[in-house]
Amino acid sequence: MSGYRYGEYHDGPDPLAPPYDVRAALDEMGDAILQGSTPLDSLRDLLRRGLPGAPDRRGLDELLREVRRRRRELSERGNLSGTLDRARALLDKAIGQERAELFPDPSDEARLREVELDSVPSDTASAVQRLGSYEWRSAAARQTFEELRDLLRREVLDSRFRGMREALANPDPEAMNRVRQMMSDLNDMLDRDARGEHTQNDFEQFMEKYRDFFPENPRNLDELIDILARRAAAAQRMLASMTPEQRAELQALIDQTLQDAGLAEQMARLSQSLYARRPDLNWDSSERMDGEQGLGMGDAVTALEELADLNDLEAALQQDYPGARLDDVDEAAIRRALGRSAVDDLEALRQIERELERQGYLRRQRGKLELTPKAVRRLGETALRRVFDSLDAGRRGDHDQRDAGAAGELTGSSRPWRFGDEQPIDVVRTLVNGVRRGGAGGRVSLSVDDFEVAETERRTAAAVCLLVDLSYSMALRQTWAPAKQTALALQALVASKFPGDAVQIIGFSNYARVLQAEELASLEWDMVQGTNLHHALLIAGRHLDRHPDFEPVVIVVTDGEPTAHLTRNGRYWFEWPPSRETLELTLSEVDKMTRRRATINVFMLATDERLKEFVDEVARRNGGRVFSPSADRLGEYVVSDFLRSRRAR
Repeated sequence: MSGYRYGEYHDGPDPLAPPYDVRAALDEMGDAILQGSTPLDSLRDLLRRGLPGAPDRRGLDELLREVRRRRRELSERGNLSGTLDRARALLDKAIGQERAELFPDPSDEARLREVELDSVPSDTASAVQRLGSYEWRSAAARQTFEELRDLLRREVLDSRFRGMREALANPDPEAMNRVRQMMSDLNDMLDRDARGEHTQNDFEQFMEKYRDFFPENPRNLDELIDILARRAAAAQRMLASMTPEQRAELQALIDQTLQDAGLAEQMARLSQSLYARRPDLNWDSSERMDGEQGLGMGDAVTALEELADLNDLEAALQQDYPGARLDDVDEAAIRRALGRSAVDDLEALRQIERELERQGYLRRQRGKLELTPKAVRRLGETALRRVFDSLDAGRRGDHDQRDAGAAGELTGSSRPWRFGDEQPIDVVRTLVNGVRRGGAGGRVSLSVDDFEVAETERRTAAAVCLLVDLSYSMALRQTWAPAKQTALALQALVASKFPGDAVQIIGFSNYARVLQAEELASLEWDMVQGTNLHHALLIAGRHLDRHPDFEPVVIVVTDGEPTAHLTRNGRYWFEWPPSRETLELTLSEVDKMTRRRATINVFMLATDERLKEFVDEVARRNGGRVFSPSADRLGEYVVSDFLRSRRAR
C-alpha cells in the first residue's frame, strides 16, 4: 500500500478554511458611513486597514509599507557606475601591464609604443576603440584587455536579456554567433507578428532553440515582448539616471561594444520594435541609486526594473484615482516584489470587494458605489445588536428572541392554514395530520389540507414617528452619527419584532421630510439654518391620522430649540433667537399630538437653557418624558423607551 504524509499546507491560503464573513466587513464600513463617509471611501479605508477578524491578512497600507521599504533597499543597494568603474580599472591595468613589459626594452619600437599608449584618449569608449587594433606586447595585458571586452559584451547583453552573463560565462566565437542568430530570429518573429503571420508554434520552436537565454520562461510572444520591453525601458532609465558625462561615456561604450560584436543593427531593430509595442512604459525617467557599491549594467538594470514595478505597485495600491479597483493591481508584480504571501493577502482583499457586490450589499450605479437595501438592513440589525449589548443583563428580557409569531402572542391552540396566514406553522400537528391521512409505516407526504398554524392573539399595533434633527449643529456636536444609528436600530427593531407597526422616520432642518430606510445610512446633515420641529410635527400628525386604530408613538431627537416654522405659503421662516410665532406654532402642533393621545418623548442632546425650557413645556403640555442621554447611549435610551411603551400597552 502506498503511504501518505500529512503536514501544514503552504501553497497559498488554506483551501479548507471557511469563507470570510463579509458581514463583518460591512459592519466595519457601516461605522464610517454613519459618520458621513461615502461607501466608496469607507470601502477603501477598510481595504487599507485590513480585514476585521483576520489579523494574519495584511491590508493595503501594510503592503504599501512593504513596497516602500523594498524601494529604499533597492535604491541603497549600489550606484550605477559599476560597469564604468570596472572597465576603467581593467583598461588602466592592461595599459600598466603593457608599460611594464615595454620599460626594460631600450628599442625605438618600445618608445613608439609608449607614445601610442600616452595618446590613448581618457574617455573609456574611445580608448577601447583605439586599443582594439593595438598589438599587445604583453600577454598579460592582452588577456586583461580581452577580459575587458568580454566584460562589456556580457554586461551590455545582460542589460537587455536577463541572465545573458551566465549564458556567456565561457565566451567563444560559436556562443556569440548563436547570440547573433537568436537576435535575428527574434526580430524576424516580431516582424511576422506585425504582419499577422505569427503562430504559437513559431514561438515554441524559437523557445526550443533559445530557452537558455530566457530564464523567465515566457509562455507566448506577448509575455516575451513584455519581459524584453520592461528590461529595455529599465536600461534607458539607467542611462537617464546618470550624470551627463557618465551617460555619454557609457552610451559610447555600449555602441562600440555592439558594433564590435556585430549586434548593432539587430539591437536597433529590436529596440524600435519593443518601443513601438510598449510605448506606455516609462522609458525616459530617472531614479536615484546612491549606494556605495558600484553595480554592473545587468544588476543596475535589474534594480531599475524592480523599482519600476514597485512604483507601479505603489500607485495601484494607493487606489486614489477615479474608478480604482483592486483588480487593477498586477498580481505578477506583487509576486515578484513581495512574494506569494502578498498575493494571498491581495486576493483576500479582492474577495471582500467582490463578495460585497456579489452578495448584494454594494452596487455600482453610474460609476458610483452605493449601499443596497440589504446592506442598510444589515447596518440596522448591527446597530440594534449593539444597543442590546449595551443594556444591562437584567433589562434584556426577550430582546433577542426571534419567534415567528411576531404578529401576536401564541395561545396554545391551532387551526387549519389559510392562504395569507402569517402565523407560524404548527409542525407537530401538521405531521400528525399527514400520518393519519397516509397511514403509518410509509413515507409521509403532506398536502395543503394537512397544514395547521399556531393561533395567536393580535397585539395592538403602533404608529411610530421618529423625528431626527438634521441641522448642522448635530454635526458640530458629533451627535449626527449616533442619531442615524438610533434611527436604523429602531427601524430594524420594528421590522423584526413588531412587523405590524407603521414606522415613519422624519428628518428636519429648515424643512422636514420623510426618510426612507435605504437613504438613512448615507444621509448627510443639512448645512442650512433652521430647526423646523413645527413642520416635522405636521408630517408626523398626518402619519398618525392615516393609522387611527394604531397606538401613537412620537419620539423626538434634537440638540436645539425650534428656530424655524412653516408659513402659510409653504416657505420656512427662520429666526434666532426663536420668534414667538415659531414657538407658538410648534407648541400648537404639540397640543394636537396630545389630543391624538400621542405621547411625545424628547431625547435632548444638548444642555442649552432655552432648549431645556422648551422641552419642559412640551412635557408639561403633552405628558411625555424628557431624556438627556450622552450621544453614545442615545440608541439604548430610545430603544429601551420604545420597548417599555410597547410592553405597557
